[in-house]
Amino acid sequence: MPSTRGAWILAAAILGSSLAFIDGTVVNVALPAIQSGLGATLAEVQWIVAAYALTLAALLLTGGSLGDLYGRRLVFAVGVVVFTAASAWCGFSPNITQLVAARALQGVGGALLVPGSLALITASFSDDDRGRAIGTWSAFTSITAALGPVLGGWLVQHFSWRWAFFINLPIAALVLVITLAHVPESRGADANGPRHVDVTGAALTTLALAAITFSLIERVPWAGIAGVALLIGFVFVEAHEHSPMLPLSLFKSATFSGSNLLTLFLYTALSGVLVYLPMNLISVQGYTATAAGAALLPFIALMFLLSRWSGGLVQRYGARRPLIIGPIIAAVGFALFARPSTGGSYWTTFFPAIVVLGLGMAVSVAPLTTAVMGAVPSERAGIASGVNNAVSRVAGLFGIAALGLVLSIVFNRSVDGHIASANVSPQERARIDAQRSLLAAARVDDPRGRAAIDAAFVDGFRVVVLIAAGLAVASALSTVFLIRDERQPE
Repeated sequence: MPSTRGAWILAAAILGSSLAFIDGTVVNVALPAIQSGLGATLAEVQWIVAAYALTLAALLLTGGSLGDLYGRRLVFAVGVVVFTAASAWCGFSPNITQLVAARALQGVGGALLVPGSLALITASFSDDDRGRAIGTWSAFTSITAALGPVLGGWLVQHFSWRWAFFINLPIAALVLVITLAHVPESRGADANGPRHVDVTGAALTTLALAAITFSLIERVPWAGIAGVALLIGFVFVEAHEHSPMLPLSLFKSATFSGSNLLTLFLYTALSGVLVYLPMNLISVQGYTATAAGAALLPFIALMFLLSRWSGGLVQRYGARRPLIIGPIIAAVGFALFARPSTGGSYWTTFFPAIVVLGLGMAVSVAPLTTAVMGAVPSERAGIASGVNNAVSRVAGLFGIAALGLVLSIVFNRSVDGHIASANVSPQERARIDAQRSLLAAARVDDPRGRAAIDAAFVDGFRVVVLIAAGLAVASALSTVFLIRDERQPE
């Protein structure tokens, strides 16, 4: 293909996927401002993040199938339109209910455009050029992921949290123009055969994840039981479906199963910590939104700068050893987040934890991709990658819901002790009790009450990061017991 056409395709894929990547990081930084502006409880804040993660995780594989059947450019463009409309709705939402609904619609748009971005590259470039094209895509999306939190934090700080969503509109408009003008249409090899999308599987997945998430956020046990039952039904349906959304035969490989188990543990930990860290930095430590966004730059920079080196580790040692060492380093990084209390310099409190966590994740990501791809035949590499991507999104959903539940429980148990030791007046205590669901966003005038709330939030955050460290260790153990190097190292 002409080099100019290839550049346009790359631009559309990079900007399109950046919409979803930026949204995930910018919204985390904006959460404290949203909570303050709309008076949201912790559960409502969780739903702001979880609604997007839920529909994205449940429909990601379906989005890829729709692109193969009906045209990758068409489905990608529809995804951009849906994502844009939902972003505008988020920005104009007058209350939490509408914001959560808009975020769920954003996830639907993301599920259509995220798999399409790489599918466009795969379909449009030759075997010789595809590797370089994907490398370029990866590099530029890493840069946008790094700039997103800082830019989003600046917009939140100087304008409004609503600009965390409005920022998507001009980018999406540019993506749509480039896609319609310069990107050729393509379909999967079986697109001319019987057209079939696993609607039953998609519906069961969505309902199951929604029920489990509802159970964790709203503390309704029967919903969790219903969610597990729906997941069992999903597995039964997929086992008998002619064209399943999730081919269960992939999990016959112990390495593939172990890689996805590792992904589930590690990304549950990472997602939970990265959602609640900005709340700690802004509401407790007193960081501005811009500073909170910039605080994670070392993490993203290490992921970007060490990606090629990490790939070299796979060539030298195979994937197994890095997938033991990387998660253990990440576990140390998570544990280091438990050191800071309130106050202190960023460089001596959160910076060491962020650097160690970034190193651990940098060591893990490329070998994880290699293990997933090497565990299946080459003709099934696309669906294997899609399954692993979906598992990471499900992990993010569980991290938000489950670790948020832990944070809330520990906060509510801890705040009583801190209030008693601080000798807070009965009137101020009553005011704090009325705002317990807001956690660190509670508004109190007494400095002793404020200190008690901050200390209780730090207690809850410490338990969250220690659980995250345990999950990272569990991911290393899944490598020890399940993952084998499919190819001998050079």
